[in-house]
Amino acid sequence: MVRGESSVNCSVNIGSLTLKNPVMTASGTFGYGREFEHLLNLDRLGAIIVKGISLDPRPGNPPPRIVETSCGMLNAIGLENVGVERFISEKNVYLTGLGCPVIVNILGDSLEEYREITRRLKGVSSVAAIEVNISCPNVKKGGVAFGTDPSMAAAVTRTVKEVAEVPVIVKLSPNVTDITQIAVAVADAGADAVSLINTLIGMAINLGNRRPMLGNIIGGLSGPAIKPVALRMVYQVAQAVSIPVIGIGGIESTEDALEFMVAGATAVQIGTANFVNPGIAEDIVDGIENYMDTEKISDLDELIGSLVVDP
Repeated sequence: MVRGESSVNCSVNIGSLTLKNPVMTASGTFGYGREFEHLLNLDRLGAIIVKGISLDPRPGNPPPRIVETSCGMLNAIGLENVGVERFISEKNVYLTGLGCPVIVNILGDSLEEYREITRRLKGVSSVAAIEVNISCPNVKKGGVAFGTDPSMAAAVTRTVKEVAEVPVIVKLSPNVTDITQIAVAVADAGADAVSLINTLIGMAINLGNRRPMLGNIIGGLSGPAIKPVALRMVYQVAQAVSIPVIGIGGIESTEDALEFMVAGATAVQIGTANFVNPGIAEDIVDGIENYMDTEKISDLDELIGSLVVDP
């Protein structure tokens, strides 16, 4: 099959947004899109999700901010970003011209911040959907992460949905006792889709000086090491909600992506693998099309949630 040509239907719907295929790039691993324009064909992707945007610019955490681990990496970037106004004035023109939808990841430390970021993004030409990072601390609730409490997660979702004019995806944290409770709460609050998982909390120590290897001491673990956890959580959430589930966590091959879809994911996001192979997302698009051709699957819907579980 010629690259980029296929007779199979790989399109999926995330709320009112239709993607040509289910492969997205995860927030925080793909910059603002332009950084990768010479490394792969952006218009081959289902969507790109830009680096998380806060109300005001953030400098991030002190270095070191990235540490390689067994089968993955720890990061403590600290949500460094240009802020919503610079995103609109500096990034929007380029992103508007891309051949694939752009999803903007947003973050805040209060409901008011989430509301204001969403308000400022209304009418911005490049924004096809919003992904809400609820792993942030609620400064008015003692620093407890929004994503660890069902009522707080629902409150953020309702706040964003009240203002947003595009589909709203809520990105779930795995650092909870039961992720399905959070998923059900945000679905009931109006989320158009959920994406999971965000990073697991971890740390690493330098035995040479007995100091943490990250300047922030702890960070987020991503990469192949978390795939089994992510796959399990995607399967459980897909059983619990009726809205689309977007799978994230350790996907670095076509086979990985297909596993998530068989488990119930409507779409997938490629994260840490972008650092290893910047063209991996496009390779996975081709791989999914080839698999469907080989297996005589004409529509991706036949694959999504097709896991066979013996009674």
